[in-house]
Amino acid sequence: QVQLVESGGGLVQPGGSLRLSCVASGSGLSIYRVGWHRQAPGKQRELVASMTRYGSTAYADSVKGRFTISRDNAKNTAYLQMNSLEPEDTAVYYCSLAPAGGTYTYWGQGIQVTVSS
Repeated sequence: QVQLVESGGGLVQPGGSLRLSCVASGSGLSIYRVGWHRQAPGKQRELVASMTRYGSTAYADSVKGRFTISRDNAKNTAYLQMNSLEPEDTAVYYCSLAPAGGTYTYWGQGIQVTVSS
């Protein structure tokens, strides 16, 4: 069973940066597509960034140019670097893994990111 643990969230001022980490255990990260999702209060969960096992990335328009997804397969860790944060980025962020050709199957517990002055 794959387990995911996120870290790195917290409170940051508008314009600031945070880096989220997601450590996987129970299986190697390299065989999965990695996704970072977020859910703000009263809104549906949305996919903000993803990276295939080959390294191809995709971003939601709302975060393009500000967020960067990466992965270190040797450390079984995925990252989401978030720059130029805006109050609208406030949400619970989740990392997830999808097997090849499949849907996001494994989820972390989520971590709060709050952007406020």
